[in-house]
Amino acid sequence: MGWLWAIIVGLVLGLIAKAILPGKQNIPLWLTIIFGIIGSVLGNAVATWIGVNDTKGIDWIRHLLQLIGAVVVVGVGDMLWASIRGTKHRT
Repeated sequence: MGWLWAIIVGLVLGLIAKAILPGKQNIPLWLTIIFGIIGSVLGNAVATWIGVNDTKGIDWIRHLLQLIGAVVVVGVGDMLWASIRGTKHRT
């Protein structure tokens, strides 16, 4: 069940990150999911590092850090994907 949950969270965070970023991202859905998962893992690592990964109630700071991680990874990943594919990055 852990992998399924990671895919669902990755999809949601990846799509939100694509909506937050300006312009059109030319990455496929499968890559959006992977970038969302990576961003979630990075956000969890930062939350653990600063000591806010497990609080009473809803972990809003951890979720915000996961979203920030997803935005960064989707933004950088889109630029890398465009350079690998030989297309221009649209802003």
